[in-house]
Amino acid sequence: MSLSHGRAYLAIPGPSVMPDAVLQAMHRASPNIYEGALHDLTHSLVPDLKAVAQTEGHVAIYIGNGHAAWEAALANVLSRGDTVLVLATGRFCIGWGEVAAGMGAKVETIDHGFANPIDMARVAEVLAADTDHRIKAVLAVHVDTSTSVKNDIAALRDVMDQTGHPALLMADCIASLGCDRFEMDAWGVDVMVSGCQKGLMTPAGLSFVWFNDKAKAHRGDCVTGYWDWRPRINPEVYFQYFYGTAPTHHLFGLRTALDLIKAEGLDAIFDRHEKLAQIIWAAFDQWSKTGPMKLNVANPAHRSHAVTAVGIGSPNGDALRHWCEHQCGLTLGIGLGRDPADAFFRIGHMGHVNAHMIMGALGTIDAGLKALDIPHGDGALAAAAKALAVRA
Repeated sequence: MSLSHGRAYLAIPGPSVMPDAVLQAMHRASPNIYEGALHDLTHSLVPDLKAVAQTEGHVAIYIGNGHAAWEAALANVLSRGDTVLVLATGRFCIGWGEVAAGMGAKVETIDHGFANPIDMARVAEVLAADTDHRIKAVLAVHVDTSTSVKNDIAALRDVMDQTGHPALLMADCIASLGCDRFEMDAWGVDVMVSGCQKGLMTPAGLSFVWFNDKAKAHRGDCVTGYWDWRPRINPEVYFQYFYGTAPTHHLFGLRTALDLIKAEGLDAIFDRHEKLAQIIWAAFDQWSKTGPMKLNVANPAHRSHAVTAVGIGSPNGDALRHWCEHQCGLTLGIGLGRDPADAFFRIGHMGHVNAHMIMGALGTIDAGLKALDIPHGDGALAAAAKALAVRA
């Protein structure tokens, strides 16, 4: 017998749980793509996308996932042979660098491992030594989905300014946008990329590149007609928004998701994600007192409020995930980019998530630890309840 029948809970770090209102907005016939309401809806998305990123700059919409946004961002500012500096704190910034290398860029990497944030002193040393300004762009991930490390992007801008380096600061906010606080203009970010399927609560298929005038002034030889962001931000005709047929139903869903974000308010959204993360950490602090389990990021200041990565020893990660999904209907994230992968798992707590969902996930994990005889400390659920009961 399985107790998983009923509504499943997809607690992976993207795609996240989709609000019913978003799915209902998408459940309609295809619209007229040549004129009318779809055009008005698309125009309305632009200011609200800028508001989520907290920027007065530009935003281009692409039909694709986060990897598409990586390529679009790089293609518009790089020429073949340019050098980029990759600040790796997990698998995803390494991946962004691999995309740059595939486009003909030279990639220099400062690898911080899988549990540490960016070391600003190391960055300052590399930038100060680059007196010829070979480095054209610095690539950083705000929150690396594979490790749950959160980086201080504002501090990174300070380092770049203090060294007087003119490189573009490019940030990946695919896991963090609409979950962890991010302020593009205030933090001095030149280019930012994200996707629709996490904090923006829309089924996967859209990605976005936000950029300022400094980045817009760069035009490398890597850009092609499809990736060119210029027609997309100021289209003379509607099809230029997407370089072809509009992703109609994703636009309907995104419009509703942005309405939900506006109704709750960004500050309230950031506070909710922080509180839910604290509840999760309270449980793991108890579980970790005995046995193999430990949070991947030791310092809470360096942890994301959108995803939590956990080490639990091989093969416990896969065994726990399998039990939670097939016995209880809770799907946890795989150990991504780790060796061995089955020694890790991840919890996504991003977007359309509330307290009872988190408490249910923690209760399921607690039962799974007991069912599988994985050693763990006691009192996790009581600690989580206490954290929930204390108002932020």
